[in-house]
Amino acid sequence: MIDPKTVSRILDTAQIVDVVSDFVTLRRRGANYVGLCPFHDEKTGSFVVSPAKGIFKCFGCGKAGGPVHFIMEHEQLDYPGALRYLAKKYGIEIVEKELSAEEKQAQSERESLFAVNDWAARYFIDTLNNTEEGRSVGISYFRERGFTDETIRKFGLGYCPSEGSAMCRAALAHGFKAEFIEKTGVGLRRDNGAWYDRFRGRVIFPVHTLSGKVVAFGGRVLEKNDKTAKYVNSPESEIYSKSHELYGIYFAKQSIVKADRCFLVEGYTDVISMHQAGVTNVVASSGTSLTEGQIRLIHRFTPNITVLYDGDNAGIKASVRGIDMLLAEGMNVKVVLLPDGEDPDSYARGHNASDFIRFIDENQTDFIHFKVKLLKGEVGTDPIKRAQLVQDVVRSIALMPDNITRMVYTKECAEMLDMDEGTLANEVRRVHDAKRTEEMKRAGYNPDNSRKRTTDPAYRHVGQGAGVQPPVQAREAGGENASPPDEGDIPHQTDGISQQPELVNEAFAARSPFYSHERNIIQEVVRHGGQVMCYEEGDDGAAVPLTVGRYVIEELAELRGEMGCMVHDAVYARILDEMAEHTAEVGFDTARYFTGHTDPDISCEAANLVSEQYQLSRIFTKEDEYTGDPNDKKDMEIYLRHKEEKERKELFDVVVKVVFEYKSEIVESKNKALLAEMREAQAAGDMPRVFEIIREQQTLKEISKQLGAHCGHRVLAR
Repeated sequence: MIDPKTVSRILDTAQIVDVVSDFVTLRRRGANYVGLCPFHDEKTGSFVVSPAKGIFKCFGCGKAGGPVHFIMEHEQLDYPGALRYLAKKYGIEIVEKELSAEEKQAQSERESLFAVNDWAARYFIDTLNNTEEGRSVGISYFRERGFTDETIRKFGLGYCPSEGSAMCRAALAHGFKAEFIEKTGVGLRRDNGAWYDRFRGRVIFPVHTLSGKVVAFGGRVLEKNDKTAKYVNSPESEIYSKSHELYGIYFAKQSIVKADRCFLVEGYTDVISMHQAGVTNVVASSGTSLTEGQIRLIHRFTPNITVLYDGDNAGIKASVRGIDMLLAEGMNVKVVLLPDGEDPDSYARGHNASDFIRFIDENQTDFIHFKVKLLKGEVGTDPIKRAQLVQDVVRSIALMPDNITRMVYTKECAEMLDMDEGTLANEVRRVHDAKRTEEMKRAGYNPDNSRKRTTDPAYRHVGQGAGVQPPVQAREAGGENASPPDEGDIPHQTDGISQQPELVNEAFAARSPFYSHERNIIQEVVRHGGQVMCYEEGDDGAAVPLTVGRYVIEELAELRGEMGCMVHDAVYARILDEMAEHTAEVGFDTARYFTGHTDPDISCEAANLVSEQYQLSRIFTKEDEYTGDPNDKKDMEIYLRHKEEKERKELFDVVVKVVFEYKSEIVESKNKALLAEMREAQAAGDMPRVFEIIREQQTLKEISKQLGAHCGHRVLAR
């Protein structure tokens, strides 16, 4: 367990912009920051961070929360794990207790897999540096590559002993479960149950996540053997998907942001040698074909990428598909062809950072021009090959999402290919439109419907009442190209209609007419639960402050007896239950408490509620701004008191109104049920029951009249 005081210190220290910036490039927009969402695929930023509120919110996928919840989501950690992550980031000491056998048993699979990898990384490093075999084989190899001790330490390079199962035995002796050793891939079992090490006799290159956790390994064999693969990599697992990882991204992310450019190479040693030379904004696809996930990972930090090739034309042609994928993601792609006989590794070992960068800047070529030049040399006078060249170039240009960019490239390529610009432009437009139509069909978009709806039968869109903006779980038809608001961190209401639909559980939505009313109430509780909305007369006649939280809890308490609950939604019910424990705390920071909650359902919903466009003093206009002498303290005090009273009055009016509307909806719902029951009684000829229902309806009518006064009668002084 982490001490509560330590938890508070972590929450007080962690700054949302600082935390998110480790993973997302943020641009300031007004009082907030925007960037590309790390939780779903998008090309334009719908991810907003509010430093004032201490939360993030994505208007594309609906993810929201505070610093702890961001780390929980991004790093797939539980609440204590996220706290430990932030404590490490900010240098806050946490005394970890030794886990018992039962606690180890209860660890999640992801945590267990990461634990095995963390241990394995340290094992490889220890073997490299502290065994005769490691020093004579592993260190010797790295020295031949020109790696310094500092570089070896920085990248966590290691060595696995050649003896068949030494590592597996060590892992089992350390207490790791066999299933996790196998799932990470560091150890394997033969059909007879005997263990053997996957990376035996290989130098090790750990693969780090964006946050620096070891997620996988690459092992290079040192002995020449045609029957043995040169490289062996960790298998995919619960924590590792090679299509979403880039070698070196952890070490490069800050440099990429600073340079606003990323260099893409192929292998581990390319990255390491370039780092050692001083060129640190570099990542590698690790010999695999570039994937959309990897491209989007780069795009979160910069839209500018330079691909470095050696002189192998065959290798260049094989990678063209990956370049086209970069274009499709809106990246600005440059290509550099290194001198004959050189690759990024060898060239970096022979040059310093300034020489390397100078060569790149002087020799980089826009990819489309590079592609035309590359393929044009093979065409000659063959008209069929020439047509294929044009079609190939058209496909690449058509992938670009920006219309102006496509127009510019079309014009330039028409000149390079000696073609009519209009003809080329028409073909680019045709291919682009066909691609877009196909994408929309795959996404299930119905052009006759203004919204793209989910196909999951467990969810449905629910219309909201005026003044309520639901948490965004679905996109408008504009999809990822829809821009977030310019000001504030959420879209406001237009004519009382929610601008975006919400996906809620169908079971609740189908049976409850109360959702929008409950949400209004919980919104006020989360935002203002600890604020004083008015004063009521105590038993001794003194004025007692009445907070929003206490008012709501006391007003809705009677419903628990009638309905079995104060609200129907399970998350909202948990929020009210916890609010009830803090009703006596005037000034209790409900927004911080709930957005930083250990329950991700509560923290996410609280962040949604807090993040919506809202200005408490809507009636406090510019005409009410202080225009007197700022040095006149007495006059200033009168002004501030007047302002506070107006704000408290508005808060009172809003809270009383939402509670009144909720109770009125309950009365109306009961009235509808009585009408249905009356029809059944009339059809059955049960007149005594009909008259009984009429009396109940009259009672409900009277209750409805009294509700307004009942909700507001407690005020003594606003």
